[in-house]
Amino acid sequence: MQKTNQKRVIPAHQVSHRLERMAKPYLYWLYLLAVVPMIVMFFLMFVDTEGIKFDGMAFSISNFAILTEESTLIAFWNSIRFAVLTTVICIFFGYLVAYSLYQSKLKNKYMVLLLLILPSWTNILLRINALASIFKPNNILQDIFNLPAVGEGIIGTDWAVLLGMVFTYLPFMIMPIYTSLEKIDPLLHEASLDLGMTDFKKFWYVTFPLSSKGIVSGSIMVLLPCMSGFAIPQILGNGNVLLIGNIIEQSFKSMSYNRGSVLAIVILIIILGAILIINKTDKEGSTLL
Repeated sequence: MQKTNQKRVIPAHQVSHRLERMAKPYLYWLYLLAVVPMIVMFFLMFVDTEGIKFDGMAFSISNFAILTEESTLIAFWNSIRFAVLTTVICIFFGYLVAYSLYQSKLKNKYMVLLLLILPSWTNILLRINALASIFKPNNILQDIFNLPAVGEGIIGTDWAVLLGMVFTYLPFMIMPIYTSLEKIDPLLHEASLDLGMTDFKKFWYVTFPLSSKGIVSGSIMVLLPCMSGFAIPQILGNGNVLLIGNIIEQSFKSMSYNRGSVLAIVILIIILGAILIINKTDKEGSTLL
């Protein structure tokens, strides 16, 4: 008798059960490292205490006064300004790179994409300090290529912070845009050409709208860290550019946990709102894969 090779089909409920078991360690760490600190910060918002001491702790809403301080308003404006400018620049160059790669005839496109996003896997502080050394006068590029010194460098200026943000977060824009472009059905391009559309009209009425999910996902992935980050303005801005992330860092360093928690919760609300936007525009998360 001949044995028939039949693949064993695992029921869907068993697969779901196994996935739940595998996800439990991740959920435990998520609760410990994200949810618990969030609850603590929410509690510290409404109390008046020195550090995290419980002696003499009293309910107070005076911590919310930090939202109306001049330095906070300036930091919020700078955060929004730099985040929007960085996002717009990243959309332009990110779409240009992603579309060029999408249109190319390369066989190993994902290898090229990997090389583009590979720097983002390294430590962000190392990358920022490397940029800082380039932005300073008498930098390493001048030593390598024997170039003459030009000016005093741009370290400590708005341009240094803006360029640092673009270089740091550009891969986060390229990846979702390219993913959305790759998932466009090629038959749609052929149908648009059959209808007499030019290449520009095909791009504007077919390709660009269908890749808008990637633009939205990439914009949020760039906008949020630009608004809440503090390392780039601190190192490249040399302390001359104040963002909301710098105030949060200074508040926690000076043990003003109550005031820092207010700003951190405000940023958290903005992040949650952005996540809701992603869920509405890309419910399956297709542009993030």
